[in-house]
Amino acid sequence: MNTGSIKSSVAALLKFLDASPSPFHAVEECRQLLEAAGFQRLSESAAWKLNPNGRYFFTRNGSSLVAFTVGGQVVRGIEKNSTAVKIVAAHTDSPCLRVKPLSKKRCKDGFLQVAVETYGGGLWHTWFDRDLGVAGRLVTASKEGTLRERLVKIDRPILRVPTLAIHLDRGVNSEGFKFNSELQLIPILASETMNAKNEWINAEKTEENSGLHQSLFEALRDASKSDQDEIVGLDLCLFDVQKASLGGVYNEFIQSARLDNLFMTFTGLQSFIDSLGSVEKDGDIRMLSLFDNEEVGSLSSSGAESTLVGSTVNRILSSLDSSQQTEAVLARSFLLSADMAHAVHPNYSDKHDECHRPTLHKGIVLKFNSNQRYTTNSRSAAFIKSLASKNGVPLQDFMVRNDSPCGSTIGPILAAQLGLQAVDVGAPQLSMHSIREMAGTEDVEHSIRLFRAFYEGSSGITSVKTLDCCE
Repeated sequence: MNTGSIKSSVAALLKFLDASPSPFHAVEECRQLLEAAGFQRLSESAAWKLNPNGRYFFTRNGSSLVAFTVGGQVVRGIEKNSTAVKIVAAHTDSPCLRVKPLSKKRCKDGFLQVAVETYGGGLWHTWFDRDLGVAGRLVTASKEGTLRERLVKIDRPILRVPTLAIHLDRGVNSEGFKFNSELQLIPILASETMNAKNEWINAEKTEENSGLHQSLFEALRDASKSDQDEIVGLDLCLFDVQKASLGGVYNEFIQSARLDNLFMTFTGLQSFIDSLGSVEKDGDIRMLSLFDNEEVGSLSSSGAESTLVGSTVNRILSSLDSSQQTEAVLARSFLLSADMAHAVHPNYSDKHDECHRPTLHKGIVLKFNSNQRYTTNSRSAAFIKSLASKNGVPLQDFMVRNDSPCGSTIGPILAAQLGLQAVDVGAPQLSMHSIREMAGTEDVEHSIRLFRAFYEGSSGITSVKTLDCCE
């Protein structure tokens, strides 16, 4: 394996993680990388005029993104009824604390605090005693009433949720760390003493309806360079300001927030861009779909339960003046649902099935669940295993224990909506949904190689079509 390429791809992932403290920032990073690779941005509200060998993308809500290429041989493929869509799908959101619309808590015991809402199924105890910044999207209004969306990132520790000293909670080590997320998971912004010494105290009395402490309001306005505008809407995520890093004595572990699922978002994007050289000879449509709101069920206009993929395929075919039915194209298509997977934990190894124990560096995880929490079946598994074997990418099978609940992904949702073959795959990691997670460096390259082989290959798709012909 090329050590140089591993180091390059890992360094790029670390940079992507640090630049993406919110889904909005993640999509913005993807936009920049796509445009640098020659992709044309489309608008959902305008007519599309697409061409073979074209590169396109669009965003929805600023937090989800679909990019696609139209193969140079797609017209011929449509005529031969062989065109398919190759989709890699991931998600841009991660569990976090989000600022409530009315977040200005009354001063209590000498502190200014910010009310937050838990988003997703986070390991919330890991958010205590961390240095927290704020990032996301603001909607501002000018004096003339013009509304504008702005990204904002305060990359310094302006918030913190302190734990209670052991002297005041003697049973914490024997009875466990217990807290009420509404009452004790409230970050401190400032002391009342220091706030009184700053100019914000005068403005506090005039901003009763802003919903924000004036000190936070001004910090957000400064960070978003909207000094003359009022903040009229916000989608703000708290994030750990500690940067992504490499760890272990051999620098083999990626230690960062939001590995679930920005690891797969990045490797999906990187493989998509890396495969562009073969688009001209391709008769298929390649697609990268990055959804928001996976962590809360995907039921939103920018989530996997939306019309995002199906309507996009339909519009692509319509723009190409194709008489081919969308359903027929999708029936020949294939989906890789890419979401991080649970590596076996050396301190809790009994939590894994004894025969299904993925580990870091040993390859991409192929997920199975007969109760359809994952979408992999015997047919789709055979395809992905064949593809991986031909391209030297190791795979690991995963299935939860019978006495353990199983999480799910966007895979079953998309497979059911679109009516196509699909697998659930992901890189193995530890500490999933912690404020700081852990994965292996070699699995970055494993992911990129697998996804690129999927985009560039055709024999595997053909074999699935052949199986379908037997029905």
